[in-house]
Amino acid sequence: MARFDVFSNPFAPERSHTPFVLDVQNDHLGPLATRVVIPLRTPKGFGQPARGLNPLVEVNGRTLVVDTASIAPVPSSLLKSPVLRAAPWRDDVLDALDTLFGSY
Repeated sequence: MARFDVFSNPFAPERSHTPFVLDVQNDHLGPLATRVVIPLRTPKGFGQPARGLNPLVEVNGRTLVVDTASIAPVPSSLLKSPVLRAAPWRDDVLDALDTLFGSY
């Protein structure tokens, strides 16, 4: 498990609107009981993405919204095999985190 890995949402009832989560936790922290993730939501029902805060990404051919403001911890044990690495979106995700936390 590594920063910028994308995982299937471990909470099955939410998968219809939030099929994936993006791990954004620093790898230098070592093994912890939780990982900090950002939900990747379907555009339907999300509303208008905020410029700078909610970049759009593509996972398995699906366009999804990075719901940065909904950042949350998830038990590491629930995150199984990553679906893909989000390296191509790294800068967009870091910019969104900077927008959320005021580091711009």
